[in-house]
Amino acid sequence: MRAVYRVLAYLLALEVVVQAAAIAWAVFGLSTWIENGGVLDKAGMESDTVAFDGVAGFAVHGMNGTVIVPALALLFLVSSFFARFRGAISWAGAALGLVVVQVALGILAHSVPALGMLHGAVALGLLVVCLVAARRSSAADPTREPVPTGSHHAPVA
Repeated sequence: MRAVYRVLAYLLALEVVVQAAAIAWAVFGLSTWIENGGVLDKAGMESDTVAFDGVAGFAVHGMNGTVIVPALALLFLVSSFFARFRGAISWAGAALGLVVVQVALGILAHSVPALGMLHGAVALGLLVVCLVAARRSSAADPTREPVPTGSHHAPVA
C-alpha cells in the first residue's frame, strides 16, 4: 500500500505542474489575443464566442482544480491509513488541507484578485508537501537494502 501512497503523492505533485501549465497557457493566450485586437468584457466572458489559443487552459485549470485534484487528495489521505510508516497520515492530511485552501482561494480570488498570489504560493507548498511525502514513503520502505553506516567500512584499495 506504500507504493499506492507514493504514486498518489507523485500524481498530486504532477497535478500542481499541470495546473500551472494550464493557467499559463490560458493567460498567455488571452494576452496575445488582446494584443492582437481581441476584446474581452463581461458579455464575452459569459458567452462561448471568445476563442483564442489557450482558452481551453481556463477550463482545464478549473475542472482539474475542483474535481481531479481534490479526488486525488482524498484518495491520498485514505491510502495513508494503510501505508504504515511514520508521518504518512500527517503528510497526506497536510496535502488535503492545502487542497481545501487552494479550492477556497481559487473561488475567492474571483472577488478579491490579490488572493491569486496566495493561491499560487499555496500551490508551491502543496508541491513540496507531496514530493516530501513521496520521498519519505520511499525512505521508509523496508524492502530496500539498508545502507551501511559507520566508519568500520574501509574503502578497498
